[in-house]
Amino acid sequence: MAKNRHWKKSSKLNDVCYDIRGPVMEEAKKLEERGNTVIKLNIGNPAPFGFTAPEEIIEAVASNLRNAEGYADSRGLPSARKAVIEYCVQKGITDVGMDDVYLGNGVSELIGISTEALLDDGDELLIPAPDYPLWTAAVSLAGGKPVHYICDEESDWLPDVKDIARKITDRTKGIVVINPNNPTGAVYPKEILQQIADLAAEHGLIVFSDEIYDSILYDDAKHVSAASLSDEVLFITLNGLSKSHMIAGFRTAWMVISGNKNGASDYLEGINMLASMRLCSNVPSQYAIEIALKEFQNIHALTRANGRLLEQRNYGYQRVNSIPGLSCVKPRGAFYLFPKIDTEKFHIVDDEKFVLDFLMQEKILLVQGTGFNWHKPDHFRIVLLPPKNDMEVAFDRLEHFLSNYVQSS
Repeated sequence: MAKNRHWKKSSKLNDVCYDIRGPVMEEAKKLEERGNTVIKLNIGNPAPFGFTAPEEIIEAVASNLRNAEGYADSRGLPSARKAVIEYCVQKGITDVGMDDVYLGNGVSELIGISTEALLDDGDELLIPAPDYPLWTAAVSLAGGKPVHYICDEESDWLPDVKDIARKITDRTKGIVVINPNNPTGAVYPKEILQQIADLAAEHGLIVFSDEIYDSILYDDAKHVSAASLSDEVLFITLNGLSKSHMIAGFRTAWMVISGNKNGASDYLEGINMLASMRLCSNVPSQYAIEIALKEFQNIHALTRANGRLLEQRNYGYQRVNSIPGLSCVKPRGAFYLFPKIDTEKFHIVDDEKFVLDFLMQEKILLVQGTGFNWHKPDHFRIVLLPPKNDMEVAFDRLEHFLSNYVQSS
């Protein structure tokens, strides 16, 4: 007779959450299965909202499918890595060689590789709060301890460098910077990034710079790559085409190692081991990189005056701040809003319950602020990608919902 066992998830997942695709999204799926239409403002996935890549990028991938049938070098195609190096030079990162570039299946995979290769049990990585939650999850899965430093809403969500300094211990291995930031849309000035780089140099820390939204900028915002500011720090810079070229499903990204590599040979060997163990990243999508970086930066037409993303950013910002009980810092990059909600007015003690209540009543899917490792239940994230008519519906329903909402215990 077969023995029955209870299979439990690994204890490594105890401190891991990814609420962007979490329990509330599962409830949204159930609503759809019952025939409801749900407007999804929970995930930054451009394609479902009508954003498409330039035809030339699609053709570059399609025409090379026969050339992509075999494994590539574990770091990636030489032509693609060379294009990444040239892009680095444009960003002021000048000390990058071919062996310093790794192509990956999205920045997500590369975050995993860079943390797993570095962290022993109990090692700490400083991560912004709020953050893109994969960083916190990856550190936990690697056996490390995520330590969150505050980004200050009163200072347009810029990192509190003094808070970073206070939280450095003898177990700290590095500082994560997400610029432009997801979920706040903050774009960090050179002065703040220089202070972080100087702090890293003083304490011998690595700076991990997640720059996936570096081309999605509004108004007069300028992006500065952290790795362009110091040769005394080891930098791990991560970027890709998912957002800037609207090909999230291609999972096309890269990781660049630059700066002070003295004493890093063992860590870099670990990165190379993990990159080799997955054999290589998706080869067909690597053929998109060279043409995308050299010839097609169509994203700027969407973020300039009269551009769709700029207009949707402006509309969303105006609507949020017009609803009693809500306020929001204007994002200068990416395509999200991170509104603050008056928890006393609405008696909110559980922000996941708030977004679930909103979903069930109004069929709009959001993500609660604590899903981004924010420490209070007083924020939520809105994706600004849907067409304006859908956004109008979403904000009308949000305003209607909040007109009489009081959270029940």
